[in-house]
Amino acid sequence: MGKRLKEHPVLSLIVIALVSALVAGFWPQPILVDVVFARNAPLTVAIEEDGQTRLIDRYMISAPVAGVASRIELEIGDPVVQGQELLEIMPLAARILDPRSRAQAIAEVASAQAALLGAEQQVEAIAASKDLADSELRRLQTLMQRQLIAQDSLDRAIADAASQAAALRSAKFNVEVRLYELQARRSTLEYEKLLTEGQAIEQVLVRAPVAGEVLKIHHECEGPVETGMPLLDIGDPAALEVVVDVLSMDAVKIKSGMDVLLERWGGDNPLKGIVRKIEPVGFTKVSALGVEEQRVWVIVAITSNVDEWLRLGDGYRVEARFILWHEEDVLQLPASSVFRYRDGWAIFVIDGGRAQRRPVTIGQRNGLSVQILAGVSSGDRVLDHPSDAVDAGVSVRAR
Repeated sequence: MGKRLKEHPVLSLIVIALVSALVAGFWPQPILVDVVFARNAPLTVAIEEDGQTRLIDRYMISAPVAGVASRIELEIGDPVVQGQELLEIMPLAARILDPRSRAQAIAEVASAQAALLGAEQQVEAIAASKDLADSELRRLQTLMQRQLIAQDSLDRAIADAASQAAALRSAKFNVEVRLYELQARRSTLEYEKLLTEGQAIEQVLVRAPVAGEVLKIHHECEGPVETGMPLLDIGDPAALEVVVDVLSMDAVKIKSGMDVLLERWGGDNPLKGIVRKIEPVGFTKVSALGVEEQRVWVIVAITSNVDEWLRLGDGYRVEARFILWHEEDVLQLPASSVFRYRDGWAIFVIDGGRAQRRPVTIGQRNGLSVQILAGVSSGDRVLDHPSDAVDAGVSVRAR
């Protein structure tokens, strides 16, 4: 046979080529894999949910007496000043108060007076808290200049001072509202007094209790109204907060004062905020997939400069990111490269062209990245999305 091959060199080359092809075909080939590198980078663990803005103080102006309301000339979005005349209410047919109605009207006036006194006392209490917050802020600013405290302590003091200032403004608005409510209660008795004395009855003027903008008009055209019927809503669009409904299992991880980033609100940069309140009562909500979920309302105060979000209005959509944990320099890997192994976690690293299984200890993680505490070094080549064909000692090659 060897002699025949020597006599036919072309045949010899064909046989050698066939044998080489068979050997190459059955020789184990390296598995093509995706490779990532362990690296140090910032890592943030956050909870993301949709939310919407709402006014902190929204005032519904209602009819103080029954009568015929004039047409409201204002439109939604029009600015109003405190004390501005909004509309007039003309009297209906004369009606004398019976003893029971008169006693009820007197009791309502007394109740309104007590509510006004309570609101004034609340202003004094909040003012004392604001003075304390301002004093603490000044003290921490002095310490910060000497570099005796951390920056986060000063940031919390600034946020607390701003929160107390907003609470004081809200309390003062409440006093003004209570004062107008008292005037509204007294108007019923004054109206009845004019009837009994036979004097000419003037029209009742409805004025704006606070400065702001018209948000909603309930009764635009002229027509009869009953006592307490809503007429229009007024609010200050510069006093906004964000309400976010989160899963109850996520709400237990959120704490008051926690940092929040408000994204996808329409501006170029995210807005900053802090968690002001986590409501203690949950509610049931059906998701888009038809699953019942227990959710909790979380109230977020916007701490960014007002000039940055003046374009936001009441009921606008935002995306809130609650920052649970953040570090700037963290050794991490994609979550897709880490898998369960025995009672812990492991990865595949490339060593000498072969995959080697290596146990690792993980720390914080979000949906995309995992913090590596031990088992890998920065710059190590790690398999991403390792398939079932990959095992320890298998020859691999990066795509």
